[in-house]
Amino acid sequence: MSLQLPTWYAPDGSVVSCTEKIKVMTENLQELGQMAQDAFEDAILMGCDERQVRAFLVEMMQRLENPYQS
Repeated sequence: MSLQLPTWYAPDGSVVSCTEKIKVMTENLQELGQMAQDAFEDAILMGCDERQVRAFLVEMMQRLENPYQS
């Protein structure tokens, strides 16, 4: 899976420009994307409905909690 990653912004609207931060973010998202792709393919091979699996993956991402919010 190949995604065009966006320019990342801080909550104040400034661009996240630190090369190391962007590198870590890119690596994390590539790993996450590959894990999601593998889980998706496994589910389909096991006979699960593609639409249901996609919907579940979207819901799972929407339910991520921010442990740093004040």
